[in-house]
Amino acid sequence: MALDLETREQLIDMVRRFVAERLRPIEAKVAEDDAVPAEVVEEMKGLGLFGLSIPEEFGGLGLNMEEECLVGIELGRASPAFRSVFGTNVGIGSQGLVMFGTDDQKAKWLPGIASGEIVTSFALTEPEAGSDSGAVQTRATRDGDDYVLNGGKRFITNAGKASLFTVMARTNPDAKGGSGVSAFLVPRDLPGLEVSKPEKKMGQQGAHIHDVSFDNVRVPAWNRLGEEGEGFKVAMQVLDRGRLHISAVCVGVAERLIADCVAYASERKQFGAPLASFQMVQAMIADSKTEALAARALVLETARLRDTGAGVTLEAAAAKLFASEMVGRVADRAVQIFGGAGYVADYGIERLYRDVRIFRIYEGASEIQKLVIARETLKRGG
Repeated sequence: MALDLETREQLIDMVRRFVAERLRPIEAKVAEDDAVPAEVVEEMKGLGLFGLSIPEEFGGLGLNMEEECLVGIELGRASPAFRSVFGTNVGIGSQGLVMFGTDDQKAKWLPGIASGEIVTSFALTEPEAGSDSGAVQTRATRDGDDYVLNGGKRFITNAGKASLFTVMARTNPDAKGGSGVSAFLVPRDLPGLEVSKPEKKMGQQGAHIHDVSFDNVRVPAWNRLGEEGEGFKVAMQVLDRGRLHISAVCVGVAERLIADCVAYASERKQFGAPLASFQMVQAMIADSKTEALAARALVLETARLRDTGAGVTLEAAAAKLFASEMVGRVADRAVQIFGGAGYVADYGIERLYRDVRIFRIYEGASEIQKLVIARETLKRGG
């Protein structure tokens, strides 16, 4: 159920102040240390950020998609590493359980996910299964009341801190593509599950990704999400929501960059006049503002459509494609407007330039979004 307007505005204002007063001042330190301070994580838990999308009956805020996107836009105004701390709990790490879990599964895990006591991860990507998510080779072989998992996953966000993984594994080796894949809830402490050291990344320092391996990991059949062979269905529905969430964050980053550009261009002088007085600078600001407004409108319209219960696979893919490509262009223009100051670390523009590059890759690369958009458009006949 949607929040009443007053409560929604109070929530957004709270997040906006937390971003401005608590997160933005420590962005450079987080990037340098490659870690979000533990006390900040505890504050995030206290604000309910780990449970934004978890139903109220399990201790979450139970936001609908539009409300989640509005919060995501505000969170995008700080370094994306902060959002990543709880992002998997809000999105891909929990939503399979929310959408497809049994009542008993939900009762066991969702309260801890909502409070932040349990950190979740979504383990789909493999060395040979990235964009081709139906090519999963991690195996889950039935053995009595258990499944035995063997294989490995790559680039898994928050795996280092996760205590529960949603794992996609092939239960039918003879089935082609995603039809032979099932989804499992896999606790971190099961014997045979190993997490590697974090990868060194281009951007988003403070947010970590890891390899995860499974060596004869025995998972109770009770932990399966949905029916056997429904894993691909679980993954795709989870990603529809996740793509909208990421799109909203892209809008927030773009809006922050535009505000930074306006402030800098209004103060910085060249040839005796503020940068903002030059038409070519104005053109870059105008292009960025127009694209950000278009992305915001598309994201929120799609979120509202999803809240009606309508299928939004096409629209979510379009939002993810446009918003992630848009914020890359905005970040590039920001570096240009700041000039040399945009290339050095002092203003944080170069950091955001690097941070936003991943948005065009994860939760479905831009090329995959185009395939989804074309496929769904052809299905609809236009």
